[in-house]
Amino acid sequence: MVEISGLHKSYITGTNSLHVLKGIDLTIEAGEMVSIMGSSGSGKSTLLNVIGILDGYDKGEYNLNGKVIRDLSEKQAAWYRNQMIGFVFQSFNLISFKNALENVALPLYYQKIPRRKRNKIAAEYLEKVGLLDWATHLPSELSGGQKQRIAIARALISNPKVILADEPTGALDTQTSYEVMELFKEINDSGITMIIVTHEKDISERTKRIIHLKDGFIEKEYKTKLSLNYA
Repeated sequence: MVEISGLHKSYITGTNSLHVLKGIDLTIEAGEMVSIMGSSGSGKSTLLNVIGILDGYDKGEYNLNGKVIRDLSEKQAAWYRNQMIGFVFQSFNLISFKNALENVALPLYYQKIPRRKRNKIAAEYLEKVGLLDWATHLPSELSGGQKQRIAIARALISNPKVILADEPTGALDTQTSYEVMELFKEINDSGITMIIVTHEKDISERTKRIIHLKDGFIEKEYKTKLSLNYA
């Protein structure tokens, strides 16, 4: 699903160049659930942005589902993101003046699906994450865990092949974090590839494989006990 070889990424700030990714080689198979760990500045969020086609790269190659992702226009990048990728963020990124149903339905609006149809589909996804009764509530009326479930439903509604989650439990308490990870496991069991950036060891151990970044390199990677359940 994700194949990366010799990937380099630098940022230019004024007269300085910051070399963030330094020759990453990484393969993530379709249907895997992996976590990416590393200290601040290790390159994990930059790597996630490249995989999510939110940022480009300088050297190397990136293949997503067999397609070389390189030098895309913003319109092309948006099309691939819309067709292939769902995003879940630590800060939820919900629109404050739209209710839960409208937030979940938003990706279908950009696909020009009629309002009645997209709201019907959004209601189905709200039911999948256990929040149909909260469809008319604004984000300000929801708990952190409920907001993240809304964000997950929104990520799922376009039927993505990959979900990228950047610190998805960072703003949640331990019990709610585990509930979100259980939901991620159910999503992964349906065949969707999951890539989760986290700094929390107990969260990473709820994925099948852990990839550690350090100073722009992959320091180590290994399978977790969870992966044994899928052998």
